[in-house]
Amino acid sequence: MKLQRLYSLTRQAIDEYRLIQDGDRIAVGISGGKDSLTLLYALNGLRQFYPQSFTLQAITVDLGYEGFDLTPVKTLCERFLIPYTIIHTDIGKILFQERKETNPCSLCAKLRKGALNQAALQLGCNKVAYAHHRDDVIETALLSLMYEGRFYSFAPLTYLDRTGLSVIRPMIYVSEADVIGFMNRYELPVCKNPCPADGYTKREYVKNLTKRLVTENTQFKDNLFHAITDSSIPGWARTNAAVSQKA
Repeated sequence: MKLQRLYSLTRQAIDEYRLIQDGDRIAVGISGGKDSLTLLYALNGLRQFYPQSFTLQAITVDLGYEGFDLTPVKTLCERFLIPYTIIHTDIGKILFQERKETNPCSLCAKLRKGALNQAALQLGCNKVAYAHHRDDVIETALLSLMYEGRFYSFAPLTYLDRTGLSVIRPMIYVSEADVIGFMNRYELPVCKNPCPADGYTKREYVKNLTKRLVTENTQFKDNLFHAITDSSIPGWARTNAAVSQKA
């Protein structure tokens, strides 16, 4: 995927769901993985020409694993002139040494989000950008169906009452295949995920299941994504202005 296509798909989501307004200060959650670095590229480029003026603050929540080197991310942020903050935590120790969690993902996500949101507020941000892409939307819906018995996926825009922050997901129209292509084309400085549970989660199972379903029906992901965007799931109704402009 070329940079211009990344800009186009990201801007489509931002326009249709009104994710960015003039004067926003957006905290970009950076894990060091391909998704968050692609999001950083997208927002950094868009802020140069997007009609609404906004600023960026990159934040990484360090879970405390030894040998996790974020120097390449720091270098990229310096190149983009984006301030970068690393929040050091003991989340990894809490999950695997103290609590000895066998299914740590849910608690880990909760702790990471809490640390990220707190840092965003302290740094004067009013929005937090997550790097969830189109495949994440689809896989979340499948996880919800299989393990919760409901049809649900996270929304492009979510307002957090307790903090006053808004969570935005500008990459919902970008596929994981596009992210991988972008990573390879632009040689993103990806930092390997040090989590011991990486590759052994329910989400990884659903990701592999989706791949098998696509071999039987090539339209499977397109159909499910269409069902989500046209559903009554809260937050997925596109703005009338954006839809009419697109039409």
